[in-house]
Amino acid sequence: MSTHTERPLTERPLSLAAPSGIDRAAHHRLDEAWLAAAWSHPTTRVFVVSGGQVLIDDTPDGGTGIVMTPAFEAPVTETHRYFLGTDEDGVRYFALQKDALPGRMDQSARPAGLREAGLLLSPRDAGLMVHAVALENWQRMHRFCSRCGERTVVAAAGHIRRCPGCGAEHYPRTDPAVIMLVTDEHDRALLGRQVHWPEGRFSTLAGFVEPGESIEQSVVREVWEEAGVRVGEVEYVASQPWPFPYSLMLGFTARATTSEITVDGEEIEEARWFSREELRAAFASGEVLPPSGISIAARLVELWYGEPLPKAAA
Repeated sequence: MSTHTERPLTERPLSLAAPSGIDRAAHHRLDEAWLAAAWSHPTTRVFVVSGGQVLIDDTPDGGTGIVMTPAFEAPVTETHRYFLGTDEDGVRYFALQKDALPGRMDQSARPAGLREAGLLLSPRDAGLMVHAVALENWQRMHRFCSRCGERTVVAAAGHIRRCPGCGAEHYPRTDPAVIMLVTDEHDRALLGRQVHWPEGRFSTLAGFVEPGESIEQSVVREVWEEAGVRVGEVEYVASQPWPFPYSLMLGFTARATTSEITVDGEEIEEARWFSREELRAAFASGEVLPPSGISIAARLVELWYGEPLPKAAA
C-alpha cells in the first residue's frame, strides 16, 4: 500500500515523458554556423546511440546517467550527428549514431536500451535518450526517398532527410497509438495478454490509430476488435513517447457498455475483468505479472488500482 510520504499517483512523473529541462532549440537546426560553434564549445556534451542503446554508468550521487564526453573526445562521424537541445545552463547536447557503441577502458559502463535505462535515468538523460533513439530508428529505416527511390541525405541536425534527386524533404515519423484502461459498471478493469507475452503478463489494451480516424474512435474500435467489448465514454489521460520504433502512446480511460469478452486470438490471447481485490490477490500469488513500470500502461492501471503496482521487469 502507498504511504503518506509517497507522492500521489497523479503527481508522479511519467517515465520517458517527465519534463527534462531540455530546450530542443529547433530554430538552430538549419544554422550551420551556430551548430559548428556549439559542437566546438568546451561545455558541449556528446553521447553515442547505436541500435537503440547508449552507454550508462553509475553516478557519484548514487544514480545512473548516460556516458557523455566533450565533443573533442567523441568518435568521428561525417553525417550522423544530431543536435538534441540545450539545458538551462547553456550546455548543448548532441547524439552520434554509430554502428557500435564505443568501448570503455574502465569497464564500468554498460549498454542499455530504453526499457532498462528509462527507469534509472534522470528526466534530463531520459529525455535526451528518447530523442536520440527516436531519431536513430527513423534514420536507419528511412534512407531512401519514398517519391523517387534516391538515397537521401541528413539535414537539419538529424531532423530532416533531403532527396538530392527530386528535392523532397522527409521528416521523422511518429505513429499515434491509443492505450486504454477499460472499466465496467462494477468498476472492474479489463486487462489482456498478448500472444507473445510471458505466461501471466497482463496489461491494458492498445492499438494504432488508422487513417481518417479520430483517437476516440480508435479506442472504441480497438477494444471491440481485441476483446469484443463495446465502450462509450472515452477520456484522455496523458501521452508518452514510445520509440519502439517510433510511436506516441496516447493514454485513455474508457467505460464499457458491455461486459462479455471475445478475444481476437491474433493479438490478444486472453482478457479478463479484474476487481481491485482480485488483481491484488493475483499479483500476490504470481498468477498475474504487472505491466512494465516504464510503460504508460502501468500508470493507467495504477490510477484505477489506487496504489503503485508491484515491480515488474522492464
